[in-house]
Amino acid sequence: MDSPSSPPHRVAVLLLAPAIGFDATIPSLVFSAARTECGEPLYAVDVVTADGAPTTTVEGYGIVPSAGPEALARAQTVIVPGTRNPAARRAGRLDGPAAAAFAAIPAEARVAGICTGAFALAAAGLLDGRRAATHWEQAEAMRALYPRVDVDERSLYVDEGRILTSAGLAAGLDLCLHIVRRDAGAAVAARAARHCVIAPFREGGQAQYIAPHEPPPRADDGIGAALAWARQRLGEPLTVAALARRAGLSERTFARRFAARTGTSPGAWLRAERIAAAQRLLEETALPVDAVAARAGFGTSAALRIRMQAALGTTPSAYRRRFRGVPGGAATGPSGEPGGTRPAATRVRAGAQPSTSPQPSARA
Repeated sequence: MDSPSSPPHRVAVLLLAPAIGFDATIPSLVFSAARTECGEPLYAVDVVTADGAPTTTVEGYGIVPSAGPEALARAQTVIVPGTRNPAARRAGRLDGPAAAAFAAIPAEARVAGICTGAFALAAAGLLDGRRAATHWEQAEAMRALYPRVDVDERSLYVDEGRILTSAGLAAGLDLCLHIVRRDAGAAVAARAARHCVIAPFREGGQAQYIAPHEPPPRADDGIGAALAWARQRLGEPLTVAALARRAGLSERTFARRFAARTGTSPGAWLRAERIAAAQRLLEETALPVDAVAARAGFGTSAALRIRMQAALGTTPSAYRRRFRGVPGGAATGPSGEPGGTRPAATRVRAGAQPSTSPQPSARA
């Protein structure tokens, strides 16, 4: 595809009202930056609406489409950004104009959903029996509304061949860069990423962005008291027998009631609590990773690395760079503490800036 003589690949960005404004800008940004070494565009992007009229966004501004819905019929790739469209998000179906828009998409066209745009793809039946990503905050809602979809809230994006989906908001950048990489190769995708000042490929998945679940402990029974007690001692050796004794129950009764109360086993609960504790320490303190591992109950940094890689798809140092950051772009040493001898520019990777939470109006 990276050839000046090839006609640009036709992309249609289908906005369903009210659209997530940030998501709506991603495809045009990334695909317009994908060019040959001679500077020739590799994609021609049209922004369309289901009825051809300007559309609203959840942020309150409007978007005027660059082409009518007829552009869908000639599109080779159709991308649906995030949306709060009531029919797709709450009723499990497409409204009339959206259904007509999806019907106009050629059978051979590639279709991708960014963030909650996956709900629209699911409503169109495109995700039945497929694995799909969406914003982690909306994963349970999607499972309930579309039980035939295998919802994956851990991945930044899911490539099922002709059908692709991404996780929330900025994961749309990862998805579009992946499409460019798939179409035109890594070099073109890297050039587009540099133009957009983003990392061409991000470590880990969406799991690392999910806020640790911290249900309030109920100390009104033996189980609640044992949970509260354990949370104060995560850095100490903890066994099921010790938890059962704290609850005043036999181990068998404790395990049965624990599963009924939490939906998981004591061992799995303890691992999740220790991961959450490590996340907080990495975000909020400058403790060396060895100290974080000890306080969270993993013993060594090697054990913490293995557990975080399995649970979150990232390492302690990478997680700290992403979620705590270092003011002023200062470099970090191997333990994640400020320091080191090389110039900061050689150590701070693109995309490692501190993460920021979206404003309420930008929520998926």
